[in-house]
Amino acid sequence: MSSVLRLYRFVRPYRGQAIVALILLLGMVAGDLLIPRLAQRVIDQGIVAGDLHVVVTTALLMLGAALVSALFAVANNIFSVRVGQYFAHDLRAALVRKAQTFSFANLDALQTGNLITRSTSDVNMVQLIVQMSLRILTRAPIWIVGSVVLLVLTSPQLALMMAGFVPIILLFVIWFARKARPMFAWVQRKLDRLNTVLQENLAGVRVVKAFVRENREVERFDAANVELMERNIAVMRLLAYLLPLMIFVLNLAVAGAVWIGGVTTLSGGMTVGEVVASINYLSFALFPMMMLAGMLGPISAADASASRILEVLDSEPRVVERTGARPLEHPAGRIAFEGVSFTYDGGNPVLQDVSFVAEPGETVAILGATGSGKSTLIHLIPRFYDVTDGRITFDGVDVRDLTLRSLRSSIAIALQESVLFGGTIRDNVAYGRPDATDEEILAACEAAQAAQFVRSFPEGLDTAIGQRGVTLSGGQRQRLAIARALVARPKVLILDDSTSAVDIETEVRLQDGLDRLIAESSHVTTRFVVAQRISTVLLADKILVLDQGRLAAVGTHAELLEKSSIYHEIYRSQLGMAPKGAAE
Repeated sequence: MSSVLRLYRFVRPYRGQAIVALILLLGMVAGDLLIPRLAQRVIDQGIVAGDLHVVVTTALLMLGAALVSALFAVANNIFSVRVGQYFAHDLRAALVRKAQTFSFANLDALQTGNLITRSTSDVNMVQLIVQMSLRILTRAPIWIVGSVVLLVLTSPQLALMMAGFVPIILLFVIWFARKARPMFAWVQRKLDRLNTVLQENLAGVRVVKAFVRENREVERFDAANVELMERNIAVMRLLAYLLPLMIFVLNLAVAGAVWIGGVTTLSGGMTVGEVVASINYLSFALFPMMMLAGMLGPISAADASASRILEVLDSEPRVVERTGARPLEHPAGRIAFEGVSFTYDGGNPVLQDVSFVAEPGETVAILGATGSGKSTLIHLIPRFYDVTDGRITFDGVDVRDLTLRSLRSSIAIALQESVLFGGTIRDNVAYGRPDATDEEILAACEAAQAAQFVRSFPEGLDTAIGQRGVTLSGGQRQRLAIARALVARPKVLILDDSTSAVDIETEVRLQDGLDRLIAESSHVTTRFVVAQRISTVLLADKILVLDQGRLAAVGTHAELLEKSSIYHEIYRSQLGMAPKGAAE
């Protein structure tokens, strides 16, 4: 339980309630251990002696002990469940907070489905053991120790016999523990796979239906589901061997106690009451061992789950603030790349020796084939990833020397895959600036060419858009994402192919709207526009042409027509004509 024990720090805020649960546990065990001693008194001093008064009074004491034990058990359950629930709440919150600190590189390694499993199934598994540690897992050892002490006091012979069974039980426990933990770890990995397939299936259900691939997705899910089922069956098969073996050992010990006790009683070495009490204490000592052995399955599963949780909690963000990082004050929006290269986790270079400058207020377009490094380039500006070589400066300061909050607060980004959240249009557009007024929200929607369809909804800005904006078209989602970026009033605006789902006419109006909004606000904004369509970049102040991670050309539209064969080819292939003065 080494991994589980490391998570016990989440119990510390509730240690008062945990201590109360343990005290109640002691009272419960004391009541349980008192009953065999009272049973001995009933037999020897009441039934054998023919004393009805002893029988009645002792029976009432046994009833009272049982009642007290039951009341303590109920109270113990209440407190242990409360501690377990608080523990799970805090652990889930810690996982979510940790995930929010991760850079894109961390999230690339830890897939969404895996994080969901660790925040739900794995947390629930560990929570169960935390609750059990305040109940069975603590009660059983106390029960064993108390029973052994009282058994030794009652019959040393039977205590010695019981000692012979302990190594047998320990061998079973060790064997099971070694077999079980890796099996439970494998089960959780299969659950990861199942959740990932299910998430992809449900998130992409419209694509599935559009391509009539329902059968394929059902087969994928069935395959993952069968693998999980088979692993669970293997674990249950192991449990099926353990528990019957433990019960057999317990029954063997009881039979031995009856035999030895009976022979000793007949020879006058023990009373009948002592034999009955000894058998009870023997059972009380061995039965908790069986209970603990039965808990080895959940314990092994919890330890495997705790290891997976710790993998998240122990992960360090790949992008961190440097010591002494300072806030970005009064940003102007000048971005400079100086010999920037970037590689994903030691793979092939994605960007190589990229250098350029974007002056405040300029519109910089980034053009290139798929896989040329366009999106990677703009992800380096807000430090979603850190450069491998070279540096990026914001107003002359290395972005790694700036606080992440101040850097990212000065940048707004609209991605090609527009992510919207469950809620209203107002909630989503004002996401980056919750204090934005309705006038500011509508002005941003006007500029993003979203105002018309927003006003067409009966509830306007209060329209609920469903999970991930499912009630909107792709173009509508993109325009709301652009409006969200505009409301943030950034100094650097990044549009990562964010108009791919709108027609060219709407795109032209959108560009005009952006220019007008920025001009009216007197807010100088540097724009980076990643585009697939050359029509998007024609009026840019500066066009960057990327080719296999290298900066192949930089200039205006007219300049690139003169000197860049790559740009000329893109122009010709998309517009279907060779421009006058193009590079040969």
